[in-house]
Amino acid sequence: MRIRSLGWVFTLLTLAAQSAIAAPDLSKTTLSVASTGWKVEQAVLKLAKLDDTPYRVTYQAFQGGALGLEAMAANKVDFAVTSEIPPVFASLAANKGNFKIIAIKNSSTLHQELIVPPNSPIKSVAELKGKRVGYIKSTTAHYFLYQMLKNAGLKWDDIQRVEITTADGVTALFSGGIDAFASYGNSIKAAELRGATQLASAENILSGNFPIAASEISLQDPGKRAAFADYIGRLNAAYHYAETHPEDWAKVSADPTGRPYDVALSDIKAEYVQGPSRYLVVSPEALKSQQDVADTLYATGLLEKPANVATFYDSTLDVPINQALAKYLPR
Repeated sequence: MRIRSLGWVFTLLTLAAQSAIAAPDLSKTTLSVASTGWKVEQAVLKLAKLDDTPYRVTYQAFQGGALGLEAMAANKVDFAVTSEIPPVFASLAANKGNFKIIAIKNSSTLHQELIVPPNSPIKSVAELKGKRVGYIKSTTAHYFLYQMLKNAGLKWDDIQRVEITTADGVTALFSGGIDAFASYGNSIKAAELRGATQLASAENILSGNFPIAASEISLQDPGKRAAFADYIGRLNAAYHYAETHPEDWAKVSADPTGRPYDVALSDIKAEYVQGPSRYLVVSPEALKSQQDVADTLYATGLLEKPANVATFYDSTLDVPINQALAKYLPR
């Protein structure tokens, strides 16, 4: 009986130890999040009343996912949501970018456009031959501009390419510095409010997949690993709340994105219909989509060497991420 009792004690101690490993003290954990454009993650979690995290979260805003990944490569941020293009370029850095993709955000592909200024004589992509076209390097704009030119029978070298930021691109478009601008998000919305018009949309070019990158260094920390999963679960539920309460979300997001309330409300409703936001663990289909993007970038000379995207994906958080998704938004 004594031996048997000791055996049960050992079992209970083992289970307790495993539980302690699975649930670290998150009060000592801080996640640094790279937000694109504005601190949207912070705002959506607050709106949905899901910002009461047991860990601390800080936010930094960057103009694009590529800049967020640059900060991650320098170990300045832990978490970033990007398009499929920046991770491909980042993976070829000296330290391979210090990131792993741990999940996917799938959402609308609206507001990813090639635009021209008011009263532009250019009416088709084919007419861009020899023209100055601005785009944001290593982003969806880089990728979809190439695809638009290809679809119009033009080559990458048929235009005068101008690498530019989102804010400077809008200024250059209206000052005559460029003839067209390939961009996304707030810059497109702001330009169209001033009279810019769409020359072509990337709605059917892009997959709607936005990889969620975590710092490779941060993934070695048990507290941050647990926080990553919990944070993704909260974001999934928060976006569902925001998109199903468009009036409330429009009130929050209109000003930071430079839109009047009615325009923000219309955009949110259209985006929800076209592609409601949802967070998922990485699927074979998502990997294939990412590889197709990488292969296209290499085939067109935008990459110096091929990229195997599987090397920068990590599935070790699939179980806790799925648990968090189910916890915060039961289906």
